[in-house]
This record gives sequence, structure tokens and C-alpha cells, in this order.
Amino acid sequence: MDEVLAAFRGRNRAMTTGASVDVESSNNGLMTKERLWEALQERLAYRFNGREWLQRAMSHPSWTNEAGLTALDSNQRLEFLGDAVLELAVSRLLYAKFPEADEGALTRARAALVNEAALARLARRLDLAPCLRLGRGERGDGGDDKPSILADAVEALFGAVFLDGGLEAAAEVIERLIGPRMSRAINRAPDSEPKTSLQELAQRRFHLTPHYRLVAETGPDHAKQFAAEVVVGDEVWGQGEGRSRKEAERRAAAAALEAQADEMDVDQ
Repeated sequence: MDEVLAAFRGRNRAMTTGASVDVESSNNGLMTKERLWEALQERLAYRFNGREWLQRAMSHPSWTNEAGLTALDSNQRLEFLGDAVLELAVSRLLYAKFPEADEGALTRARAALVNEAALARLARRLDLAPCLRLGRGERGDGGDDKPSILADAVEALFGAVFLDGGLEAAAEVIERLIGPRMSRAINRAPDSEPKTSLQELAQRRFHLTPHYRLVAETGPDHAKQFAAEVVVGDEVWGQGEGRSRKEAERRAAAAALEAQADEMDVDQ
């Protein structure tokens, strides 16, 4: 762990210096970010020993680019690390909590708990969006509510906790945030087609049929990215992104199913 921390320390020091040129606003805005980060630590029930880890986890590449920093100063490397930490922590928890579950059930449960839609919902529960450093263009484009950006930030946050406090500290945070949803994930039958499952749910519970609409189409022709949302009645139930419109709609349906399951948990 000491070697890992030493490898990051020099760049993090530069990152902290770069914070004085926070492009989102003036010094008052930076102070606001400090207060938001303070409140975020309360919600995590984890206090960082080194604030630079939290700063980096909240720094999207669009922000570092506008601040004159490099991609290495963004949260991308922490996202890479946090993804592995999250998979390990969730795998270990599932293995320990469900000794009768076979490999297939464990794998499906893990996928349901750590996919983009699930992590984006976790980010919203943590009110992570205001804590993010985003470039002006990205924030103006609604980046603070894009599932991919929110999910990446959650993974970066777990990577930051790992580097700051070690694997057990990260595992404890992950268990607090994700552990309560494990029983439902392990017992849930796999959805081969979430759009069909959502339609059945919406018609059974509300006598309504879901409708899908394309909300964004970005990127060059050879690398298009689509964003879709599913609407039931007058309410948006879920959002999703993908390399095709079909994939984006499928992910929106999966997100809607998870959100409805979360609401049922709260009602109970």
C-alpha cells in the first residue's frame, strides 16, 4: 500500500494546486465544493485522511481539460481501480452471505448490483451530482445526470476510499451502500428481455404501456452513442445509454425495473 500511495502522491499534489483554478466558478464556488464534499463524507460514513483522493474522484476529464490539467489528473484511473475493488468486495460479500447459491446465481446477482444503471441510482441516492467537477460544456449538456458519468464517479469514489484507507475500509463502505440490496439481487430471476418484463409490470400494476423516446444521439457515425428514456404515463421511469438505440432502450428498461424494485423495498 505504501508503494501505491507514493506513486500517486506527486500527481495528487499537482492536482491540489490545480484546484485553485477551479473552472466551474470563483473561490466562493470552490468553497461550496468543499462543503459539498464534507457532506458527502457524512453520507458515506467515511472520512478521508487525504482530501486529494476525494478531489480526484470527483474530477471528470472535462473539468481537468478545462483546468489545463491532463487526463491523468481526472478520475479515470481511480474509476479503473474502483471497478476492481467493487467487484471483489461484492463478490466476497455474496459468497459469504449466500453459501447455498451456485456460481450462476452469484454472477447474476453481482451483475445486477454493479452495472451502470445500479451505480447511477446509487450516485443519485448519495446526491453525488453536485459534488462532481465537470467542465462547463459537459455540465451544460446535462452531464451531471448522465448514468455513465454518475456510475464512473461511484467507481472512482470506491477506488479513492481503497487508496486512502485500504481494502477493508472500501469493503465496509460498499457493504453499507450495496449490502441491503443483495438479498433481492440473489433471488431475482434473470431478465432475458427487460423491455418485456417492464411492459408486464407496468400493465399489471398501473394498466399502462411503457413508451421509449430517444433523448440524445452523439458521436461520429462509426461510434454513435445513444441515450433513451422510458416513460410510463407522464413519468420517466428509467434512462439508459448504448451504442445503438435498441441497447439504450433495453438499458432504460432495466434501470426502470431496478428503480421500481427499490421503491417497493422502501414501501415495505
